[in-house]
Parts: sequence; C-alpha cells; structure tokens
Amino acid sequence: MLAAVSGPGPLPAMIAEHLGSGGKRVRARLIQQAGEALGLEAERLQPWAAACEILHNATLVHDDVQDGDAMRRGQPALWVRHGLAQAINAGDLMLLAPIRALDVPGYAPIERWELTRALVERSILTACGQSQEQLLILQPAVNWLDYEQAARAKTGPFFALALEGVLILAGWSGPAARRASEGLLDLGLLFQLADDIEDLWGQKGREAPGADLREGKVSALVAATLDRDPQRGAELLAWLRLPRPQHTDEQVLAWTDEFVQSGARDAVLERCERCLRDLPKQCATLPHALQELVGGLAAGLSHKLAQLRGH
Repeated sequence: MLAAVSGPGPLPAMIAEHLGSGGKRVRARLIQQAGEALGLEAERLQPWAAACEILHNATLVHDDVQDGDAMRRGQPALWVRHGLAQAINAGDLMLLAPIRALDVPGYAPIERWELTRALVERSILTACGQSQEQLLILQPAVNWLDYEQAARAKTGPFFALALEGVLILAGWSGPAARRASEGLLDLGLLFQLADDIEDLWGQKGREAPGADLREGKVSALVAATLDRDPQRGAELLAWLRLPRPQHTDEQVLAWTDEFVQSGARDAVLERCERCLRDLPKQCATLPHALQELVGGLAAGLSHKLAQLRGH
C-alpha cells in the first residue's frame, strides 16, 4: 500500500499515518482467504488486496471530511491533523493509487484491465450510494426500502469487488466474475446494519457513541423508528436536521434509550438475521469454497450481533 501511494510532497506521509492507524482490513483478509481457497499464491493476491484496501481507506478519509467526524480508529482523523484541503488531496491520491498497485509483472494485461474496470465500476456505485445516503435526511419521509437501497449501494460494492477480483485472478472472465460476486452486496448491507448498531452500543474508535445521530445521519435505527412510528420518526428527522452543535449528549442518550424501548433496535437485529438466512442463496453462484468462506464471515458477524444485543 505504501509503495502505491508514494510520490513527492507531504501526501504520502499523511496517508502512511492514516494507513498505520489500524483498521480491520476485512476486505484484504477476505481476498487472501478467498484466493487461498482457490489455490492462488499469496504473492498474486497481495497487489489486489492492497488496491482494495487503499480504495476503501480513500472513502474513509473523504467520509470523515463530509461528516465532520474528528476521530477515526481512536485517533484524530486525517483532516483534523492536516486540515480539510490536505485530507481531500490525500483521499484523491488514494482513489487513483489502486491502479498503480495493479501495475505488477505478475498480472497479464487483460487481468489488469479487468481488475481496473472492476475498481472503477464498483467505485462509481459506492459514490452513488454515499450520495443516496446523504440525501435521505432531506426527504420528507424515509422508509426502510430507501435506507436499504442506499446502504447496500454504499457498503456492498467493495465487498463484491474483493471477490470479483479474486475470481478474475483465478481465470474467470470479467463478466462472469462480476455476476458471481453480486451476492456480496447483501453481505455489505449486513455489515452496514451491524455498523449502525455498533455506532451506539459498540466500540468504533469515534469521539463518543452516537456519531451517526450527532452528524444527522439516517441510520438503520432511524429507518426502523420511521417504519414503526411515523409520527415519532418525523420528530426524530426534524431533530437530526438541526445543526450538529445542537445535538447534545443528553439528546443522543435519550434517543439511544428510545431505540431500545421502542423496539427499533430489535427490528434492525431481526433484519440482520433475515439477511444472514438469505445470504447463502444470494451467494449460490460462487464456488463452494467461497460460499463456505462467506458463511464463516456471516457466522462471525452473527456472534458479534448477539453480543451487541446484550448491551
């Protein structure tokens, strides 16, 4: 990753700080495990894993700028350390660096082309999903389908991208790899649902629990409240639309408690369970070894959700 983001000036060092702050590396690990399951050598997988991780981190840097989140992984966000303008520059560089990461002797020209096309197409979908999510708060009313479409489009493509690239490296054609990996869009939705719950009852390394509420985001908990009690949901939307400084700790805590008492949290957890049940069918076109791998990821997420339910 560091080699791919190298260049003159201060940006490479800024990006190295961000990349060195940690992160789960979920997509990189998924690539390594999927490739091993298909018999690919680690050296062949590493450039693709680096490309996908750089791309994901580019969106995180830009997300923090857009949302005004001052903390990332328990440390000051890149824009806090180096300013908004430089954070945007760093994110821009990381959007382009994945193509450089693929410029390695071990990849045939057709493979580089198919991998690059996959990066571009999935990135476009992710940007569109981010835009959809940000527009939800401006809608007069929001239903569960609106939320789910935005969440799947924002989070799902990079999960699908990881396996799409592995299949290409395993000899699949680009179109076949794309079709087979589409089921991972639902895995992305599942991770987003879990992320929305963890924002309030987990440890995400942000300034304080409830970052989604503070920034006025329509999360899964908000969508569930709107579905269950439209009148109360309308009050919640009106509050979310207030400027961020008006979202006090006491109000965030009050809404957090109401999500539990009203059953909104349980409704999101039930939706997670339905996604878990449907995932094997969505991934049925993947090779059996990759279906097992996705199942293992889902099982780990199910365990995590069970822990969050107890909080």
